[in-house]
Amino acid sequence: MNELVKSLPSPTLPGLHLPCLDTYKGWLFKWTNYLKGYQRRWFVLSNGLLSYYRTHAEMAHTCRGTIPLATAHIEVGDTCHLVLTSGGRSYHLKATSEGECQRWVSALQQAKANATLLMHHSDDSGDEAPVPQEDRALTQGVLKTLASKLDDLSTCNELIGKHGAALQRSLSELEDLRGSTDSTDKVKAVNERATLFRITSNAMINACRDFLDVAESHSRRWQKALQHEREQRHHLEETIEQLAKQHNSLERAWRENPTSYTGVERSQEGDASDENDEAEFFDAMEDSPAFITVTTGDIKHKRSGSNQSMMSGGVPNDWTHNENDTSSTNHMQLRRTRRSRIPDKPNYSLNLWSIMKNCIGKDLSKIPMPVNFNEPLSMLQRLTEDLEYSELLDRAARCDSSVEQMCLVAAFSVSSYSTTVHRTAKPFNPLLGETYELDRLDEYGYRSISEQVSHHPPAAAHHVTSQRGWTLWQHITIDSKFRGKYISVVPLGNIHLQFHSSGNHYVWSKVTSTVHNIIVGKLWIDQSGDIDIVNTTTKDTCRLKFSPYSYFSREVPRKVTGVVEDREGTAHYILSGTWDDKMESSKIVDSSQGCGGSEGKQKTVYQTLQPKLLWKKYPLPDNAENMHFFSSLALTLNEPEDGVAPTDSRLRPDQRLMEAGLWDEANGQKQRLEERQRIERKRREAQANQALEEAGQDIEGYQPLWFEKRTDDRTGESTYTYRGGYWEAKDRQDWSQCPEIF
Repeated sequence: MNELVKSLPSPTLPGLHLPCLDTYKGWLFKWTNYLKGYQRRWFVLSNGLLSYYRTHAEMAHTCRGTIPLATAHIEVGDTCHLVLTSGGRSYHLKATSEGECQRWVSALQQAKANATLLMHHSDDSGDEAPVPQEDRALTQGVLKTLASKLDDLSTCNELIGKHGAALQRSLSELEDLRGSTDSTDKVKAVNERATLFRITSNAMINACRDFLDVAESHSRRWQKALQHEREQRHHLEETIEQLAKQHNSLERAWRENPTSYTGVERSQEGDASDENDEAEFFDAMEDSPAFITVTTGDIKHKRSGSNQSMMSGGVPNDWTHNENDTSSTNHMQLRRTRRSRIPDKPNYSLNLWSIMKNCIGKDLSKIPMPVNFNEPLSMLQRLTEDLEYSELLDRAARCDSSVEQMCLVAAFSVSSYSTTVHRTAKPFNPLLGETYELDRLDEYGYRSISEQVSHHPPAAAHHVTSQRGWTLWQHITIDSKFRGKYISVVPLGNIHLQFHSSGNHYVWSKVTSTVHNIIVGKLWIDQSGDIDIVNTTTKDTCRLKFSPYSYFSREVPRKVTGVVEDREGTAHYILSGTWDDKMESSKIVDSSQGCGGSEGKQKTVYQTLQPKLLWKKYPLPDNAENMHFFSSLALTLNEPEDGVAPTDSRLRPDQRLMEAGLWDEANGQKQRLEERQRIERKRREAQANQALEEAGQDIEGYQPLWFEKRTDDRTGESTYTYRGGYWEAKDRQDWSQCPEIF
């Protein structure tokens, strides 16, 4: 049922007398597309704007669209239909009855008249009043449309003049030829009408030209304001760029020589002996509580102004930081001892739709794709890249408290996504039997080995052993689908982490990655879903929520929140941050039950201390945008090394050629390797079928070289785990068991 609500009288403008603006609300059916047809929407007409929502409740937070009536054209169709045209876009609406349609039309026309008068008055009020950006853009669109229509009318006028002149000449000739008085009178009458038609056409053109002149004269102040906004935006972008460059330079300088920046270091750590006023203020507020409201599935931080002042004064010191910890220099050592750049990515254009249009709904691992959509790393190397922030696990290994250890494990699980924010290209699908090793004993104290254990479905096994007190292993199967507008990548399988001293065993899985704007627009990636981290030894848990990006949401983009609880369900820490920047932990000092939240869910209110930094993303290297947005570690993953297995990803020819910028040659090598793999698979299948027919026994399928399938005693899952022998074979340089896959 529609409502007509009388609003309060608007302030009277000098020289303008308008009736009260009515607010009209109700349901209409709006045309969406050919698949869904007309959909029911809640429309609100107020102050010359027609807004619509999916439901009545959405009025409080989400508007689906707004139509300014001052410049809209209202057209009434048949059978309860009406069409609104504004800014080059048409909105097809349908009412439930003829009477309802007529009431809407009357309300829209009245609102349009009021808005038009109000707009004309604002035009006459001078050039000083600021104009909203939306109105400026709308005016430019209207002027462009009017200019186009005037060109059409001018063309019509030329044709009318030409044909009218010809008509008059023909009629004049006819008048001369015919001698009959009656026929002459009729011809004269037609001639007069043709002349009047030309005069009327000229008058119409002149009127349109005058209207355009008036519109252009009123648009000058808007153009001036728009130009000012553009200049301000350009100046702001230049300032931000300079600040970002200065920040990167300072951070690199600090990493190269941290001892010469002791003053800055003390300020960042909030040293109590520092005489800086902000540092003293930070110490005074160290134990000041912040209030955090936790709802089921959502966490909202309500921090006081003192908290914000503290954060602007410096990064809080972490409760597990050790000044003598050598892991804090890992990143600096990596940049100093390994390569720091690769050849720039070539600028090749390719019609994506011509390849992807036949792939909707299919598994991407079964679709032959050119290297143009890849980055010069394999999926095995991308798995290894999760170790970029291995120092978090080094710190966690030294924790005495299991809940504090859980905080660092959670931060590590989030940090693995930080390198993906600009990485929209897909890694190479490893060949069956392909391996990748990363030996960082000298720099980081760990070494890693991974192997492709299955091709369909694609699955990889990964094992990492650290001399600093932890072991990590995972068996991941990738399920990727093309959905038309986006690609979803769902990693299936669990990640296991065990600390040597405490025996604490953690298990978690990965979230879904989605690449948007596959066909039209700029590619961008998002991470969404939940990560449930469980300490199977102590039964501590942490649920991390990766909030999906929404255009209408007011939340921070790429937000991650979580709660760390013990086996009794008691919350100890609140985790918050973003998966592309940093994570913080806030220790809970008190909790209470709040009032009921939305949908009947009860809120829990936590009182916490100030947040403390767990993890912060490293800045990208210089020129990263031309090097596939690789991080410092990613730049070294494909660096040639002596003594690796002949199946190592570094030796894959198509990947090596792509990194060198030789994409055409890389595509040729990629097709050769894929065809060789298909032939090898058919050969194995033929051998298995022959053995089954001759001996009646079923031969086992492909068996990985360095991993074997086992059942996990704690979780009961069947997973590939490291059987050992790789590093011993490397010491002997005995690779006789390795298949020839390249």
